[in-house]
Amino acid sequence: MHILIADDHELLRDVLRSYLEAEGQFAVETAANLNDALGCIAAAQTPFDLVVLDYGMPGMEGYSGLEQAIAANGGGRVALMSGLSPPGVAEKVLALGAAGYLPKTLPGRSLVNAIRFMAAGETYMPLELHRPAQAEEPSPSGLSPREVEVLARLCAGKANKEIARDLGLREPTIKLHVKMICRKLEARNRTHAAMIARERALC
Repeated sequence: MHILIADDHELLRDVLRSYLEAEGQFAVETAANLNDALGCIAAAQTPFDLVVLDYGMPGMEGYSGLEQAIAANGGGRVALMSGLSPPGVAEKVLALGAAGYLPKTLPGRSLVNAIRFMAAGETYMPLELHRPAQAEEPSPSGLSPREVEVLARLCAGKANKEIARDLGLREPTIKLHVKMICRKLEARNRTHAAMIARERALC
């Protein structure tokens, strides 16, 4: 897997590179700012399997740098990484089509696993960050109004793609809602969540 790590902290770049290369399945390049990262992307013969960008490094200007990298990587995957969690980061990152969001507070092994997960085509977002930018009033079940909408469609046997189309959301966003629903209902999977919902008359 061909990975680009872009961060203005040399130590973090070196540590992440060492962790990934020790796995034996990653070829890693690094950059210290957005311009260098875009240069690496342009010079690559094929899109990187994953580009990881530091939210606060020079040239990023918030989410603008993320959008530029997604466009430049020709369909390859791009993720955001930060030591902070800007309000609404989960919704914003997913809406822009990113592969996910990595808090720098994750342990090294967890960072490597998350990078492998995203490079393989999945979306990564810590569940605790998956909150709407504006707080919603939870229902008595502990589910947000949006989660109640998703749960109703789970009970109807709809797939994530169908639910996303119904609600005008992206499929990765629906996946995260399903994870949160399962967590709140203590369900093993989406089918179990629907069963619990019917038992509790939630749908």
